[in-house]
Amino acid sequence: MTKIIRASTVPGSLDTFCRGLLRELREQEGYEVVAVSSPGPAMHDIEEREGVRTAAVPMERRMAPLKDLVSLWRLIRVFRREKPRMVHSITPKAGLLCMMAAWMCRVPVRVHTFTGLVFPTASGLTRRLLILTDRLTCACATHVVPEGKGVKADLENHHITRRPLRVLGHGNIRGIDLTHYDRTPGVMARAAEIRREDVFTFIFIGRLVGDKGINELVGAFSRLNKELPATRLILVGGQEPELDPLRPETAAEIDRNPAIEDVGRQTDVRPWLAAADALVFPSYREGFPNVVIEAGAMGLPSIVTDINGSREIIVKGENGTIIPPRDAEALHSAMHSFVTDNALTRRLASKARALIASRYEQSYVRRCLKEYYRQILDNV
Repeated sequence: MTKIIRASTVPGSLDTFCRGLLRELREQEGYEVVAVSSPGPAMHDIEEREGVRTAAVPMERRMAPLKDLVSLWRLIRVFRREKPRMVHSITPKAGLLCMMAAWMCRVPVRVHTFTGLVFPTASGLTRRLLILTDRLTCACATHVVPEGKGVKADLENHHITRRPLRVLGHGNIRGIDLTHYDRTPGVMARAAEIRREDVFTFIFIGRLVGDKGINELVGAFSRLNKELPATRLILVGGQEPELDPLRPETAAEIDRNPAIEDVGRQTDVRPWLAAADALVFPSYREGFPNVVIEAGAMGLPSIVTDINGSREIIVKGENGTIIPPRDAEALHSAMHSFVTDNALTRRLASKARALIASRYEQSYVRRCLKEYYRQILDNV
C-alpha cells in the first residue's frame, strides 16, 4: 500500500482544506494516509472523521529559527519512521520544513502547494527572506503546484523556481460542495431572521485586518451610506490587533455606525450570505479565496480586487466586478453601482452559481488532484 503524508503548519488548515479528502484518498484510492501538523484539538477530529493516523509536530507560523530547527528535526524523525512514498505540504512554514525534511530523508515524491505568496506585498529584508524561503522550499520539492494562475505567474516572474509548474483544473485546492452551499429551507429560514427588507446588504467574510482592505471598505461604505441610507454592511470575522490592526478611525467607525454590523466569526456563513445582496472582498493579496467561491455558490455577485485568485474566480461583467486594490474611490463607485443599478445586480447574481459550479465543484477539483497523484507516483 502506498503511504502518503499530508502536512500543514496548523491542523485547522488540514481540517478545512482536506475535509473528506483524506478519507477519499484512503477508501477510494487505496493510499495509507498520515496527517502531520502542529498539535491541537483538530488533529483528533481529523483522525476520527477521516480514519487516518496523525502525527503532531509543533510548528511556528512566524519565523522562529531555533524552534524551526527543533521542528525540522522532529519532522525528520517522523519521516524516517513512516517511510512515505510522498509528502504533500500546504501553508508556508510546513512547506519549508516538510520539503527540507523530506529531501533529507530521500522521500521519492515531495509536493508543495502554494496557496498564496506573501513576498509580493512585502518589502526590504522581509521580502528578501520570504523569497529565499520560497526558493528553498521549491529546491527541496520534486513537484510544485500553484493554486491558481496568478500564483503561478508570481513564481515564474520572480524566478522562484525553474521546476515545471502545474495548476490543477481551474485552480483552487478545496472545491465547493454545492449540496452544502445552497439555499436550502433551513438556511433560508435563518437568513430571514438576518435579512432586512428594502435595505441593500453588502457582506464581507474574513479576518478584519488591514491586508483584507477593511480600512478602505469601511471608509467607502460610510460615504455610500450617507448618500444612500438604505444600505448595510455586515462584517463576518475577527480582528487581529496584535498582527495587523485596523486604523483607529476604522475601528471607531465600526463601533459608531449602526449600518455596519460586526457579527464576529460564524461557524456557518451560509445564512449570512443568503441574507446579503452582494459580497465585497477588497483584499490586498490572496492565493485563491474560498469565500468568493462560497458567495458565488450561494448566488451572490461579488466586488473583488484585481489580485491573484479573485480575478480568476470573478469574470468581470458576468458574476461580479473587479477593482484595483487599495482604492477606496473605485470601491465606493462599484458599491454605488450595485445599489443603484438593480438590473446589473440581478444579472450578475443570476450567473453566479452556474459559473462557480462549472469550475470549482468539489468532486471535479478532487478528481484533478487524484489524477495528478497517480501520474506523479507512477513515474517514481
